[in-house]
Amino acid sequence: MNTVGQDEKVPALKTLTPLTKPLSIIVADDVEGILHLLQDWLGDEGHQVTCAACGREVIAALKRHSFDLIITDVIMPDGDGIELMNEAKRLQPGARVIAISGGGSYLRATDCLALAKGLGAHAILMKPFNRQQLVEAIERVMPAEALAHA
Repeated sequence: MNTVGQDEKVPALKTLTPLTKPLSIIVADDVEGILHLLQDWLGDEGHQVTCAACGREVIAALKRHSFDLIITDVIMPDGDGIELMNEAKRLQPGARVIAISGGGSYLRATDCLALAKGLGAHAILMKPFNRQQLVEAIERVMPAEALAHA
């Protein structure tokens, strides 16, 4: 099964219902391969996806556009996920946040994700995760009316 944090490429299955409303999603991760994979998975589900390589890029985008969902890595250079989450609360308090992490040089993934959850992430995912886990996290954090057909 294809997972974030692994290189193998496996076709993914559709898992959301066809009546799902497309979401406006921004994804932040400093690993280009993860950005491409998440963009593919979410795009296949019909969502509008914007990608950024760091938290500062997302903060700039939040000032220009409205997003339903923010998916952010916790540890990134040039504006980490913690800084991003704090700014997102101020700029777009209605946006939902899913924090992702594989850890870093000085912090374990579980510590990064616990910190993100404590700071208001609506859901957390430890890398590597698969498409099904991502879809389930989105379904958990988005209000039912956001996922219903408009």
